[in-house]
Amino acid sequence: MVRKLFRLLKILLLTYLFLVLGMMIFENSLIFFPTRYPGGIWKPPGLEFEDAYFEAADATKLHGWYVPHDDPRAVVLFAHGNGGNLSHRWDTLKELNDNLGVSVMIFDYRGYGRSEGSPNEKGVLADARAARAWLAQRAGIPESEIVLMGESLGGAVLVDLAAADGARGLVLDITFSSLPDVAAYHYPWAPIKLLMRSRLDSFSKIPNYHGPLLQLHGDADTIVPFKFGRKLFDAANEPKTFVTIPGRDHNDGRTRQFYEAVHEFLNQLNEKPKERSSQPTRVAE
Repeated sequence: MVRKLFRLLKILLLTYLFLVLGMMIFENSLIFFPTRYPGGIWKPPGLEFEDAYFEAADATKLHGWYVPHDDPRAVVLFAHGNGGNLSHRWDTLKELNDNLGVSVMIFDYRGYGRSEGSPNEKGVLADARAARAWLAQRAGIPESEIVLMGESLGGAVLVDLAAADGARGLVLDITFSSLPDVAAYHYPWAPIKLLMRSRLDSFSKIPNYHGPLLQLHGDADTIVPFKFGRKLFDAANEPKTFVTIPGRDHNDGRTRQFYEAVHEFLNQLNEKPKERSSQPTRVAE
């Protein structure tokens, strides 16, 4: 009996170790879910855009879409989440351009869409930096005057950029405090925080950003729980605004409340510095 129990425990332990080892080996595959071209919506209805071709610092060839506006109230760099590709966010680009009056660029990380290579943490951070440089040159403005807007993993990518170099403004939608926080929530049986190599630790980085912040999160998010969004927000500097979107899950579409909050945020960015600095933290429920 004891021998059988010992054998069972040994099998369970080996199974556990193999599962953990597999998660370590295939870590990037558990984080990034790219759709390569031609998968996607590459001829979106009613959206006029320019193809952007540029290279990251390591010479990886990347692709993006640029949607210009004749008289933009802001120039926005949009970084999407870990699934699909840029073409799946065409409706967001159209809304931002048509109704919010901004020029906007979206780009695909390496391995997504028409971009070459394979995604990893270091690579996607470099991709965002290259995209911002291309956008600044195309729009004819300094990189520091670009508004950064990121969704989920894309928010973490842009926190890194804003913390290092600043930004005119930072908009984070359904963004997490760190990858290990979210992974440990979904896999509580594994020593995630000890073994995970990819960090995207926005919680540690965001105190280095000293510009305006708008953060939005749904209170029904089952992928990035609401508490991880609030954890990130609490670590950020003033001026900052948090908007809770009731009933919104992680993969639900953007609501009218989302666009109204972004509209108000852009208005604040265009105010005089003294007016802007006098505004306290706001939390919209």
